[in-house]
Amino acid sequence: MRTSTATLTKQSPVKQPIYREGDSSYLEIVRRHTLGQFLTPNPVADLIASFFFNFHRTQIELLDAGAGAGALTAALVRRLCREQFKPKRISVTAYELDSNLIKPLRATLLECQRICECAGIAFSANVLNEDFIAASVPVVRRDIFSSQTHNFNMAIVNPPYRKISSDSLERSLLESAGIETSNLYTGFVAIISKLLAKGGELAAITPRSFCNGPYFKAFRVNFLETMSLRRIHGFESRSAAFRDDDVLQENVIFHAVKTRSKPEHVIVSSSSGEPDSPITKHKVAYREVVDPEDSDKFIHLIVDDVHTRVKLAMRHLHGTLNDLGINVSTGRVVDFRVRSFLRQYPGTDTVPLIYPCHFNGGSVSWPKDSSHKPNAIVKNEQTFELLLPAGVYVLVKRFSAKEERRRIVASIYNPHRIGACHVGFENHLNVFHSKGHGLSMTLAKGLAAFLNSTIVDLCFREFSGHTQINATDLRHLNYPSRAALERLGRRIDDSGTHQHELDSLVEDEFFSS
Repeated sequence: MRTSTATLTKQSPVKQPIYREGDSSYLEIVRRHTLGQFLTPNPVADLIASFFFNFHRTQIELLDAGAGAGALTAALVRRLCREQFKPKRISVTAYELDSNLIKPLRATLLECQRICECAGIAFSANVLNEDFIAASVPVVRRDIFSSQTHNFNMAIVNPPYRKISSDSLERSLLESAGIETSNLYTGFVAIISKLLAKGGELAAITPRSFCNGPYFKAFRVNFLETMSLRRIHGFESRSAAFRDDDVLQENVIFHAVKTRSKPEHVIVSSSSGEPDSPITKHKVAYREVVDPEDSDKFIHLIVDDVHTRVKLAMRHLHGTLNDLGINVSTGRVVDFRVRSFLRQYPGTDTVPLIYPCHFNGGSVSWPKDSSHKPNAIVKNEQTFELLLPAGVYVLVKRFSAKEERRRIVASIYNPHRIGACHVGFENHLNVFHSKGHGLSMTLAKGLAAFLNSTIVDLCFREFSGHTQINATDLRHLNYPSRAALERLGRRIDDSGTHQHELDSLVEDEFFSS
């Protein structure tokens, strides 16, 4: 992400124009998306700047990594100049890789200087048209020939959002600095946290995807070890915050201080993302946001009293999948790797291949004639290891959007309805099984009902900020005992249970006092 070319004054939202290939505007958007640039609207910049709280510093050493045209720095300078206790000096170091933004960035910083002069604050700025990662990694590594020695006490950032491949230069540089990550935005944040002085503050807007999942575990562990979260802000809409860039991405703003000591509480807030929309704030115990006993260091976004009650209710469940004797893993069939063995219709040499499109009201309906996905996979020596023996399996879609009615969607594969000795589950599914074999139908019905309940959905939304539902996420949930799930399973009607009835059964079985 990069900050926008917006001026220092607030601007009214502008309706997103229609871009066509060949237009200069279209080419500019393609170029910025290639760089990972997404523009920060002024109201969002002002919100990010409002998160800082230590304004008793006489000198501000501010880092803006990926500064764009300086919207974030400008927002913070405006706030500093309004404070009762103003700093004597503000020194800004602004990195921006895109040469097209250097001129507007310099213009913004000149305006910052003018505002500071009016407030009696000395101001200086250093604009670096450089790659922030390439320039900063030698400093983090403490290379002997590194020319940069800054110890920043404030940092504000809207970092680039782009996946980085394992053989990329960025990945190599980050690994050389002891940073393991697969996305530029967490790479930026990790470097910034290392460049901050003790007690330094960081405010950032990033995708929420770092809050959970295995891909960002190393980042979370290292970041939360050295930085102390003080506030997290979520947006109800995935599109409102960056609507001018047509971004459909769940974002969060977070504020953290470089210290190993953790506060008793974290402020968790939320808003719609629309300009000037009301903000709700909620004080949450730090351990409710980051459980000190959680080795994965998931970050929970508990935005209101409902989520607090859900968190407390789920804590009464002490079971794990290991306790239940249940495993969960992703479907073994990656279809493009075995394309030559896929069949649209079943034959004598095939077994069922199950995709999310085969879900139908809590069960699997197969085959599906209208589907563009294949219904079967050839069973032979090359595919046999990808298959599971006939059995009852609970399946969960691996991808879902925030706007969907339920994030976790579970269905039961019943071999008696399909009649095949083996089955293949495509990679977009998570599969609950018992050491590669099926579950009892009673246990499967209870487990599927539990996963499909509203309380589990709310619990999952507290820590999941991306569209993918990983097996790690499902292992992270607290589960009822096996006996309790089986009791629930015996109460589930084979003909299907409406959501409100299912929720009542789950609440009665697990959460009633």
